[in-house]
Amino acid sequence: MKRFKQRVSLTVSLIMLALVSGTALAHKASDSFIYLNQDRGEIRIDVALRDLAVAFPLDRNGDHQLSGDEFRASRGQITRWLEQGITLSNSLGDCRLTGQQWGLSSHSDGPYAAGRYSISCPENTAPTSLHYNLLFSQDPLHRGLISLETDGASTLGVVGPDSRRFSLSVEDSPGGLQLFGTFLYEGVVHLLIGLDHILFLLVLMLPATMRNTKGEPPAGLKQRLWELTGIVTAFTVAHSVTLALAALGVVRLPIAWVETIIALSIAIAAVNVAWSILGRKTWKLAFGFGLVHGFGFASVLGDLTSGVSQTVLALAGFNIGVELGQLGLLLIAFPLLYLCGRTHLYGRAVVPIVLVAVGAISLYWVAERAMAI
Repeated sequence: MKRFKQRVSLTVSLIMLALVSGTALAHKASDSFIYLNQDRGEIRIDVALRDLAVAFPLDRNGDHQLSGDEFRASRGQITRWLEQGITLSNSLGDCRLTGQQWGLSSHSDGPYAAGRYSISCPENTAPTSLHYNLLFSQDPLHRGLISLETDGASTLGVVGPDSRRFSLSVEDSPGGLQLFGTFLYEGVVHLLIGLDHILFLLVLMLPATMRNTKGEPPAGLKQRLWELTGIVTAFTVAHSVTLALAALGVVRLPIAWVETIIALSIAIAAVNVAWSILGRKTWKLAFGFGLVHGFGFASVLGDLTSGVSQTVLALAGFNIGVELGQLGLLLIAFPLLYLCGRTHLYGRAVVPIVLVAVGAISLYWVAERAMAI
């Protein structure tokens, strides 16, 4: 039995280290923003410059900086790319997009190329369908986030690799339950692809799976579950508060600073597991840094739902989705780590290696993100 537990511990350790090592080159999934006003017959498309640079070269002189001249020189290539990737149509055929304004827009995560177009459909009718096909070949996690204005009413939507069409007709507009479900799903996805949030949860979870400093077996499962419940509850309450404040526009912080502090929080949490510089009350650490992580969760939602009447419903779905993703992760990881925690190998080798790897990667993120401030 002991040998079996050691083998399980080694297997789980390899999985954890594979996850950690794979995060160093990971990047945030890309998002674009589409604002379509049927009443005015206009559409605006915003795509992050960092994502455009993946689709085709913008840095013409190779100095790793995008100048105004380089951006302006790429205008034709950018607009053609946008127009080929988004199609509006109805039963009479495809609609024509005519450029009206072009330039830069600012979102919480940096500068975006923005193009505004007038929409002209056959026989002066309105478009009833939007087909989206940007960046999926470069990033399979990419999402197009849609804000639609029709007859004075607002609705929200998401297009992705498996759902590239969005209906614009009033009859097919998503009801409250469908909208809630859409953003619930996006909340789950956002948590599961947010590797920095996952690593933070992993580090917070470790103390509840380890032997104590006297080398005695870990406390009973019930006590450990209570400890974990307190940590998760504190993190959930904290990031739910700041997610709501940011998404509703009450408090907005520069995302570059937020992402840097999130990375730093992972390093501090890892150090605290080893040396307890902030005390053994892990739930307090979870609450404090959870406030910052909430602003990170809201970086996309706040940009999309600003001024939209369905903000509260989308926010509720997104937040619950984040919690479901978090719960699913804990239900899978905690039992395995708890079982491994009953072996000497886990505390003496696995946890230290994981903490060093997580700390190193998070500090690398801190340096990388700080340079972008």
